Amino acid sequence: MTTPPLLSVEGLHVTFPGRHGAPARAVDGVDLDIRPGEIVALVGESGCGKTTLARTLLGLVPPTAGRVTFDGKPLDYSSRALKAYRKRVQLVLQDPSGSLNPRHTVYDAVAEGLRIHGYGGDERSAVADALARAGLRPPERFFLRYPHELSGGQRQRVVIAGALVLEPELVVADEPVASLDASVRGEILALLLRLRSELGLSALVVTHDLGLAWNIADRVAVMYLGRIVETGEVEQILTAPRHPYTQALLSVLPEAPGDPVVLTGEPPDPSRIPSGCRFHARCQILASGEAERAGVADACRGVELEVLGGGGETQVACHWARACTEATQAQ
Repeated sequence: MTTPPLLSVEGLHVTFPGRHGAPARAVDGVDLDIRPGEIVALVGESGCGKTTLARTLLGLVPPTAGRVTFDGKPLDYSSRALKAYRKRVQLVLQDPSGSLNPRHTVYDAVAEGLRIHGYGGDERSAVADALARAGLRPPERFFLRYPHELSGGQRQRVVIAGALVLEPELVVADEPVASLDASVRGEILALLLRLRSELGLSALVVTHDLGLAWNIADRVAVMYLGRIVETGEVEQILTAPRHPYTQALLSVLPEAPGDPVVLTGEPPDPSRIPSGCRFHARCQILASGEAERAGVADACRGVELEVLGGGGETQVACHWARACTEATQAQ
């Protein structure tokens, strides 16, 4: 039997007041499941809605429509319920320098969560254990240090220890290595994988870097203009991408064969989402005439695609990709 998801998102919409009176649809219909012990990478350009989606999963932004379910129960937005929820679901931010109070020692930074949640056990032991799990050993050596006395990698480990000290079941990591040197990134990614192995930790890793997704994730969800446009097992998506947007993101990786695909223009204003496929105005397949030859150009411009399911199966929201699949199956 398939393991039920730890966290599930169904029909999620998040809108904000936009220009000209039209609401900005930051998240515009998303289904997404994260199973126990699974690492899912949420990938896309800046402004695609991935951080808003992550904040909604944490209860920091209430959804306009749809629902978030955790451990089989819909998320309750009362202050008491959210406090209990955030003990089980922790956030790791991109910039460790911005996440840590420069006036707090490492000990106080890690112990803060325990104090907020009224931890009744041995605080010193819990802080030491969290720091050791995060790779800061011996932990007592770091207790009285301040953030400015640490390297970037050590500061990120302190942030991770602050999340681990509450023994969460799910970590939402927003660009967890973007601000770190290349030499340190591998260490932090290896740490996250080790924590998954040792603790059964689930994670949603928000990133613009498909190379990071390849190294850490079990499954990837590619997001564009508020909606997931391709999803599936990481090896399947990154070795045989079907959506032109995923292909363009992969083409700029250093190890990618051929010339990089340079997308024209910026993503559309989320208060003015185009008709048809929301990527069609920038799509290299439509611009090259391949969609016309496949007989789907009009559909690309005028027929909206449905919301992809949140499970683990490989899916794509693209008229051209589906036409190619149907042509291959017909042969």
